[in-house]
Amino acid sequence: MADNLPTEFDVVVIGTGLPESIIAAACARSGQRVLHVDSKNYYGGNWASFSFSGLLSWIKENQQKTDIDECEDWKKLILETEEVISLSKKDKTIEHVEDFCFGDQDSAEDVEEAGALPKLPVFGAPGAEGVAQESEKECPPVESALPEAESREPGKATGTEPASATEGHDAEIISENESSPSTALDKPTLELGKTEAAPSEISAQEPKKITYSQIVREGRRFNIDLVSKLLYSRGLLIDLLIKSNVSRYAEFKNATRILAFREGKVEQVPCSRADVFNSRQLTMVEKRMLMKFLTFCLDYEQHPDEYQDYENSTFAQFLRTRKLTPSLQHFILHSIAMVSETDCSTLEGLQATKKFLQCLGRYGNTPFLFPLYGQGEIPQCFCSCKAIVDHFGQRISANYFIVEDSYLSESVCTKVCYRQISRAVLITDQSLLNTDSEQQVSILTVPPVDPGKPAVCVIELCSSTMTCMKDTYLVHLTCPSTKTAREDLEPVVQKLFNLNPEKEAENEELEKPRVLWAVYFNMRDSSGVEKSSYDGLPSNVYVCSGPDSALGNDCAVKQAETIFQEMFPAEEFCPAPPNPEDIIYDEDEIVPEESGFSNSPETKPESATEESSSGDSAAVKKEDNEE
Repeated sequence: MADNLPTEFDVVVIGTGLPESIIAAACARSGQRVLHVDSKNYYGGNWASFSFSGLLSWIKENQQKTDIDECEDWKKLILETEEVISLSKKDKTIEHVEDFCFGDQDSAEDVEEAGALPKLPVFGAPGAEGVAQESEKECPPVESALPEAESREPGKATGTEPASATEGHDAEIISENESSPSTALDKPTLELGKTEAAPSEISAQEPKKITYSQIVREGRRFNIDLVSKLLYSRGLLIDLLIKSNVSRYAEFKNATRILAFREGKVEQVPCSRADVFNSRQLTMVEKRMLMKFLTFCLDYEQHPDEYQDYENSTFAQFLRTRKLTPSLQHFILHSIAMVSETDCSTLEGLQATKKFLQCLGRYGNTPFLFPLYGQGEIPQCFCSCKAIVDHFGQRISANYFIVEDSYLSESVCTKVCYRQISRAVLITDQSLLNTDSEQQVSILTVPPVDPGKPAVCVIELCSSTMTCMKDTYLVHLTCPSTKTAREDLEPVVQKLFNLNPEKEAENEELEKPRVLWAVYFNMRDSSGVEKSSYDGLPSNVYVCSGPDSALGNDCAVKQAETIFQEMFPAEEFCPAPPNPEDIIYDEDEIVPEESGFSNSPETKPESATEESSSGDSAAVKKEDNEE
């Protein structure tokens, strides 16, 4: 299967998570020959998104942790003078996986996922055309220009189809990095999807009764992320998507509201100027206090006399000196700055508040965007799955190797001390805070009850984000681990949701959303691990970390850029692709179609492979020459 691959590349990237995919795309854009592989049969690693049945398969796989047979054929390819650094075949980044069904547990054994293909494991984000067409009717894509850019010409949605599942665990996915030609735009834009507000009477109705068999049957309408994140509208990832013109492959939806949990109740936080003055929960005095403090935070560097005496204090202590009411302190600390009450310094809190405020208004009333179809779409924007290569392939040489941390064996990681992330994913029957519109994307920070415990970040997604079926919500909970995920997060779940739908509940319980299904798991956080912590890695081998516990994606983007600049210091990181009309070919380089690489099913063998190229239409030319 690997016979058609060249034996030499400039860069080999192992793993298809976000930082690896960004690096692969950046290298391809700079003209390097890139081989991008992954031994998993789904795309994205711990950044992946799954349909419901795909997630059930992932849960089963991580609960059983079956051994993988070791093949010895590779040893004959090692020279006598060479030392082997073996890669791990077991993914040990996921632990303590527990799933529960709280809804009507009617028999779902014979229920098949709508549109499912027989005998194929459903991994990755669903891509059934029929479902996608119906979803577009619910949430039509709307062209929306950036503040500094002109609107794109209206046309069909530019989101790419998700990578399909591939049978078998003994295969490596090869990706071609951002190679599809498209019409060049003078200024790139982001596509924003939105849904019209639902009628006000909907929120007054009782939530529809959803059964487990319905969830299974509508499983392809779910895109369930392993890692829960939002994109800051002026964050590093949005800037990179725009700069590189990769944003044309994705659509985004505004996070519509910021919520707070205070005194046992969920309430909406006013964060923009309009929200503050329209708020009914703040007095006129509090509105003036809040606006004065937020105005100060926007240019706090110009007023060091107001905070320098508190640089060694926590941000919470500093807020108490600013003549803010307890409710305003709570909103600023947990819902605007979104920082720890005990561990965050005054300067860190001011920086976080300023970042929040600077992101307001670029695309909506909150600082955040969410990618339609889930976070797993973002790595696929930089690379798309093309083919597989068998583990028993030939020896391939490269100048640089990029390896995702989970591939490193225990012998390499003896000195590494990993952190853990606690995750929970819930399917619920109604929103945490019902309003006239049921199509809300909400973020809520739940403060810790006990001192020293981390706050829990809650992201609630509606069906118009293309992540869950109609009449349900998908809720993600995340925090740094102190115990198992269930021990860390279940107390918060019990505060916010009703876990006993069949039991006679009190009036307070009836008002809470019902949990229909839930899964808890711990995920390794390898961010912040220095390369020197790994034993015996050569200088041309670089390690990418998995997801961190932060809300944004800055860590992944910074890591990708740092590694790229170390390898190619003279090259620009992820430049925009050239306009296809500006590409000039030499006559002797143009190969007739019949003698070159063909994508037709009649001539393309199932095991055909493609290497990554510069990310434009010249990629086909390079492959033709090498074939």
